[in-house]
Amino acid sequence: MRHCRSAALAALFLAPHAFAEPPRDYTSFQDAAPYSPETDVAADVAMVYGLHDFAQRAKEWRENGYHVSMMTGISWGQYADYYGKDEAFKKDEVQTMANGELRMHGKNVGYNVPTPAYIEYIKRLVEPAVDAGALGIFLEEPEFWANTGWSAGFQAEWERRYGEPWQAPDSSVDAQYRASRLKYELYTHALQEVFRHVKARAAEQGKTVECHVPTHTLINYAHWHIVSPMSALMDVPEVDGYIAQVWTGTARTPNRFRDRMRERTFETAYFEYAQALAMVRPTGRKVWFLADPIEDNPNHTWEDYKLNYEATITASLLFPEVHRFEVMPWPRRIFTGSYPKADEKDAEREGIPEDYAAEILTVINALNDMDQPDTRLEAGEEGIGILVSDSMMFQRAAPQESDPALGFFYGLAMPLLKHGMPAQVVQMETVKSAEDLKPFRALLLSYEGQKPLHPEYHDILRAWVEGGGKLLYAGDNADPYHHVREWWNDDATNDRTARDALLETLGVAADTERPQDVGAGQVVVLDRNPSALTRDDHGDKKLLSAVASLLGVKRSALNTSPHVLLERGPYRVAASFDETDTPQPLKLAGDYVSLFDPALAVQQDPVVLPGARDVLVSLKALRERGTPHVAAASTRIKIQEQTHSGFRLLTRGPKGTPARVRLWLPEAPAPATIDGTPAQSQIWDAESGTLYLEFPNQARDVEVLIPGR
Repeated sequence: MRHCRSAALAALFLAPHAFAEPPRDYTSFQDAAPYSPETDVAADVAMVYGLHDFAQRAKEWRENGYHVSMMTGISWGQYADYYGKDEAFKKDEVQTMANGELRMHGKNVGYNVPTPAYIEYIKRLVEPAVDAGALGIFLEEPEFWANTGWSAGFQAEWERRYGEPWQAPDSSVDAQYRASRLKYELYTHALQEVFRHVKARAAEQGKTVECHVPTHTLINYAHWHIVSPMSALMDVPEVDGYIAQVWTGTARTPNRFRDRMRERTFETAYFEYAQALAMVRPTGRKVWFLADPIEDNPNHTWEDYKLNYEATITASLLFPEVHRFEVMPWPRRIFTGSYPKADEKDAEREGIPEDYAAEILTVINALNDMDQPDTRLEAGEEGIGILVSDSMMFQRAAPQESDPALGFFYGLAMPLLKHGMPAQVVQMETVKSAEDLKPFRALLLSYEGQKPLHPEYHDILRAWVEGGGKLLYAGDNADPYHHVREWWNDDATNDRTARDALLETLGVAADTERPQDVGAGQVVVLDRNPSALTRDDHGDKKLLSAVASLLGVKRSALNTSPHVLLERGPYRVAASFDETDTPQPLKLAGDYVSLFDPALAVQQDPVVLPGARDVLVSLKALRERGTPHVAAASTRIKIQEQTHSGFRLLTRGPKGTPARVRLWLPEAPAPATIDGTPAQSQIWDAESGTLYLEFPNQARDVEVLIPGR
């Protein structure tokens, strides 16, 4: 994606403290602490967290070369002056469960019901950040728990919205669905009100401030029983985009495939990122992909964090439309925290291993370079999408939760990805016309764990199918949420289901699995819940057979692949799949440097084993450029340029971490200097034509000069 920046934003980027590279906001991180040399990861933007001493902390980060935005929570935060304490604590405004227990986010920090008074409080809260020149305001995690809805504050909002007495959300599936939809609308309204205020205040000062929402994905919130506005925010003009908060903690949530529940971090992360992109794809808004080198749970080993980090990073890079990244949250807990050495109770804890620190920094430097115009994908069938709706969050609590493992989604999605078909997610709420569906050859849909919020979606699907699209619907009509009060059953005055409404609009029958013609396209209807496919050892094969029928080919002719490989400029993003009948390693020809190898060694003909991932740099691709170029580095490469006497680098990284650099040169260099001093570690590899350098990161600009001979 390419995005225009406002004049005010450009002016801020071009301020005297800006980095040497062109103005941009491609990389960012969040931190509540003041500037520290140990956490100087040299991203473009520091999102200064919280409002306490914001102006002072923002000033420190700016003085050290960062552009500054502000981040804080919208549904919770250190807002004691609003909530009160002890007997004065505003319990009526805290999300409350059926037993009267409050949903808390720490001591004296509740998950809030966004009442009018609370919205006004948040407006006042963010004003100082606007006044202090924040580039953007990031209000994170608008979260309403699915098993809450008993507080006086929520009951009042129910009566205001529905014009009838409050009903306990667990009293019926209809009450649960309506309670969740109300929660969804409340935080949509809250964010619109606050962001409208932010933009008006900035305009009064002659400034433009962007407004973004850092949020978990729809898939994760449904998994974790949370309701959030999600794609509804794309109908709010004041919202400029999202940060997709995907990391080990979200992506390791187990799901079922071939009747086995287990963590599938890479595959889950892939679909989480895909859903986040789906929310902005038709709108042109911004999106940053987050990955975390550790996670909120502090009791895993460094090796566990490392393997899961590599899985999420690889997944995030399989979407070439996205070149903005939050490179980490909370760098302090990564670079100065301690975690178990072994996966056992009371294991000794240690700080970050030097090699893992180097690997993280190598990845971050590469993330700054992902705006690559030339891409090529090697995979199975492309152009297949899985339709999702925000309403999947509305069916997640008592009296009856839809499949907790989200089988209605994974039963359609996982077989495709596991067989090398990189299915995309399609967000129903942001599809405004059949034109938005043109990139897709085929779409898969089920209403057994979600429902269509508006009838217009079916009209769009019909227009797309009539134009040549192919739709597979799977569902057995057994979901009790088909009978909530909604548009498809005239507010529950008849037994019509969401599936019935769709098939009537399409003009197809439900009693055959044969492809049915609709204009120039076709529809296949499977009378089964996709969740059943996840509990079947051969469920993936059954789904692939249905997809083959939809595409008009024999099952044996369906284009599958044991891997996916994305060429992204000089980068090779690779994943080889396990849990298939014929797993095969992915073999690459040539010499490469892996971003996941802290030694930055040159690898000849590397192999990615089934179940493994890698992100590599092709040295051949660098040679074809003809000019010297850094292949990989555990330091931010701010400048790399040829000079009259050789090659010059300007680097920066956190104090106490190693700067390791491998670069391709057309000929053997003379001895390099680091800030004018001869390099102590310099190795020339004549076979690959690469130079390896190592020196300490300094949390300031370090000049590396490599003279020619």
